Amino acid sequence: MILDPRLEVFATHRTVRQYKAQPLETGHLEQLLFCAQHAPTDATAQMYSFIRLSDPALKARVAKITNNPHIETAAEAFIVCADVNRLQALLELKGYAFGDWSAVAVHFGIGDAVLAAHTMLVAAECLGYQGCWIGGVLGALEEIVTLCELPIGVLPFAGLTIGVPDESPEQRPRIQPELVLHENSYRLPSAAELEEALNRMASITARGDWAQTLSRYFAQGGTMEAREVVLQKVLEQQGFSHVSSDLNALMARAKKAGFPTILVRPTDTGFQAWIEQAGLAHGGEGVSAVAALEEAVQTAEQSLKASI
Repeated sequence: MILDPRLEVFATHRTVRQYKAQPLETGHLEQLLFCAQHAPTDATAQMYSFIRLSDPALKARVAKITNNPHIETAAEAFIVCADVNRLQALLELKGYAFGDWSAVAVHFGIGDAVLAAHTMLVAAECLGYQGCWIGGVLGALEEIVTLCELPIGVLPFAGLTIGVPDESPEQRPRIQPELVLHENSYRLPSAAELEEALNRMASITARGDWAQTLSRYFAQGGTMEAREVVLQKVLEQQGFSHVSSDLNALMARAKKAGFPTILVRPTDTGFQAWIEQAGLAHGGEGVSAVAALEEAVQTAEQSLKASI
């Protein structure tokens, strides 16, 4: 494809992990922050924050626990966070009670954070720097929360390094545009199109098998299943776990209705839930654990009312 010259920055984009030992030019950090702050944001709320890792010892520690050595060597390294703590403080300062919308906080907080951080990265590339988006933060969430002293309402989402590149890797391929652009409604890909996607991406893997690479992360037994446990815990710890809150509320309702035993298990199509007391049980099914338990609890509550 021949790009318009004004889009040339995207043709030169590379993920870089090796940097020269030199800082950003004077004034460039401030300009990058200016660009980041002028990314789109929901309802003007700006639900994100960057933790700049300027302490060498802290950079070294985060580099180690995330298994990303370039965090220590990059000119600039950041932890990109969803942040509703500041929004709550602004509202409470003027006497407004903060709402209960933890699911929306995840949705828009991460959206704001990604938009701002990616805008910063593109701005850096316009100035001749390169960078790396770091998903490995997810493997060390609990320690990052502690190290960076993140309060309730602030969730570490990703890392970002920026610096003067000391390598020139090839630009990585992408799947065919027809699989990501849908006209008016979603179109399921054919098997042939999926095979083509696998072939397009094969060159980035050592064995030429992109599916195998993906499986190490996203298939059963992959690293994402282990990360899921940690993420759920940190979401709840930082005040973002709407799923956990819903489950806790349903469990409380079940116990109030006199059903102290609660069982939830996955099925081929979703989840089943049972709440039990001596000689009596109520069940429910749903696409999620919350939906299944909600049905079981509602059935029990209706049965209780009918018996009064």
